[in-house]
Amino acid sequence: MAVLELRHLRYLLAVAEHGNFTRAAEDLHISQPTLSQQIKQLERTLGVQLLDRTGRTVRLTDAGTVYTDHARRALRDLAAAERAVHDVQDLSRGHLRLGVTPTFTAYLIGPLAAELHTRHPGVSLTLTETTQDRIEAALLADDLDLGIAFTQPHLPGITPTPLFTETLSLVTAAQHTPTPPHPLPAHALKDHQLALLSTDFATRSHIDVYFADHRIAPRITVEANSIQALTEIVRRTDLTTVLPDAITHDHPHLAPVPLDPPLPARTVTLLHRQSAYRSAATRAFTQLAHDLVHTRGYTPPSCRLPSGNGSTESLPAR
Repeated sequence: MAVLELRHLRYLLAVAEHGNFTRAAEDLHISQPTLSQQIKQLERTLGVQLLDRTGRTVRLTDAGTVYTDHARRALRDLAAAERAVHDVQDLSRGHLRLGVTPTFTAYLIGPLAAELHTRHPGVSLTLTETTQDRIEAALLADDLDLGIAFTQPHLPGITPTPLFTETLSLVTAAQHTPTPPHPLPAHALKDHQLALLSTDFATRSHIDVYFADHRIAPRITVEANSIQALTEIVRRTDLTTVLPDAITHDHPHLAPVPLDPPLPARTVTLLHRQSAYRSAATRAFTQLAHDLVHTRGYTPPSCRLPSGNGSTESLPAR
């Protein structure tokens, strides 16, 4: 019987992903005849057909579907084992794969990355900015070590650790805003022209829920999928926006305007895969994240503030 090697598993998974031998061979940088021969060798070793080659697209058989599920887990566990073997407990070297939702790149990731580099210069960082559902899927697939997102119903196998409570306020250019003696009533928002994040962001979902709960028909003049663009627009115009307070605090040209009732709050959380191997770099980053949010005075998660409708539930996050 032929010897089963790891390359056989990788070859099978590539064909299953592409549904085509030619594209899979190109991706693997081997010839198509070699790939076909190796897959046939794997099928002979197992004594079962793994691929249905009769259609225009190559598909997994029932046996192939079961086998590839186990093959993916085996390769994932082997990769984790390799990282564990090479993990250096004194953090003279190491690597962290971090996924974050986009709003955090505007105020949190810079300080976290700087603190990581200061404390542990030998630890490298791979940062991925994406949506929360993709972060959780990547954690489960062992493509990420940690995620930073929001508390919500999580996928099975994802463990959240509360980090801090994020609050939001109405924001305008500082030169246009004398300090108001009282919070602005929510119904007064109808008189403001708004520049808001696009509906791709969960922050916008929170804002829209607030508008709906208080029967506000907003005058939205600008929509943007970039926080940097939004802050520059508000800085240079008389438009008003809604942003996390932490972003406003980092921009002296912006001024928060409290609302009555206040905008929704949500809990920022660290995410990891349940029972996953946690490297020294992962543990160190978790600790420094808690240290940094405490130093910067962010609201602890135990002091979570209610939203405008009295709810503290969070929405799917971006």
